[in-house]
Amino acid sequence: MGKVVMYASVSVDGFIADAGDQPGPLFDWLLSGDVPLDESGFVKVSQTSYDYIKPYWDAIGVTIAGRHVFDLTNGWDGVPPAGIDHVVVVSHRGRPEGWFPEAPFHFIDGIEAAMAKAQELAGDRIVEVAAGDVGGQMLAAGLVDEVRMDVAPAVLGSGKRYFGSVDAQHLLEDPAEVIQGSRILHLRYPVRR
Repeated sequence: MGKVVMYASVSVDGFIADAGDQPGPLFDWLLSGDVPLDESGFVKVSQTSYDYIKPYWDAIGVTIAGRHVFDLTNGWDGVPPAGIDHVVVVSHRGRPEGWFPEAPFHFIDGIEAAMAKAQELAGDRIVEVAAGDVGGQMLAAGLVDEVRMDVAPAVLGSGKRYFGSVDAQHLLEDPAEVIQGSRILHLRYPVRR
């Protein structure tokens, strides 16, 4: 079974989007370099960021996201982001009627059932959990092995929190990696068990 990683870009004050669900400057680092990160050539990062992010992206087998993110993105029009094989959507509602019936998206009710499905699909590859409410619930339930965050040099002041509505203390180990890219600080923390 692969590692479970909670991940997102985040502001210095801990937000993954503003109150209107817009990331604002949090993704500027994805356009701040000259090394293409994907086949589109649109996303370009510094060499340092590429060396850190590309192996991670390549190791992801499944991403878990909440229904809110799915609805905001229209499920990336049926194509999982960043070349990922499958997306598991935590939702009480199933696949929208008529929405890309062949898309590798799985609609699962409940975080434990969603994680079980994601791990089955991922095998020994990484299960990525989108930060926010679903990620915070999975962290609180002890389902996350590692927290990765790309900290952008921005203060949003309010909005959607990286850890969602988690209201209990959870300890992380010392950072396993701290890497400075262009307009971004990459951090990786193992979750303390």
